[in-house]
Amino acid sequence: MRATRGRGQDRSAQPSAPPTERQIAVRGLAAERASTRGPLLPILHAVVERFGYVDEGDIPVVADVLNLSRADVHGVVSFYTDFRRTPPAAHVVQLCRAEACQSVGAQGLYAATTARYERAEDVVVHEVFCLGNCALGPSGVIDGRLRGRLTEDVIAEALEVSS
Repeated sequence: MRATRGRGQDRSAQPSAPPTERQIAVRGLAAERASTRGPLLPILHAVVERFGYVDEGDIPVVADVLNLSRADVHGVVSFYTDFRRTPPAAHVVQLCRAEACQSVGAQGLYAATTARYERAEDVVVHEVFCLGNCALGPSGVIDGRLRGRLTEDVIAEALEVSS
């Protein structure tokens, strides 16, 4: 007789490797939250907060703790952009593309910034829509810090300082 667990998954056929430190940590994060209502999203947020991203190997661990299929967990991870699947870049630039910032040059700034850093592996540029800093547009968030009156030079300088 085969041992099965959770939605018919046959786990007896898979060789059992010792868990990695990350898998142990993810299991702990999941177990801490497993008894809460709707635990999957809080668990995934905790993994991202701790490690910066959800690794492929985290999915079966979370699925096991919650007795879900890997497909269920993968579906949630792949649906929400908050759950990145790769380690984050060293620098994150988020530029506002909403109307107030557009009226003071955000479109050109976004295009220039995207072009300037498109080959940079340590910088990622995202668009966002309204940071609530409309009076100081074009606005953005550079490495977690809200900035106003952005120009290409201001962004480059901010990235150099935070390196």
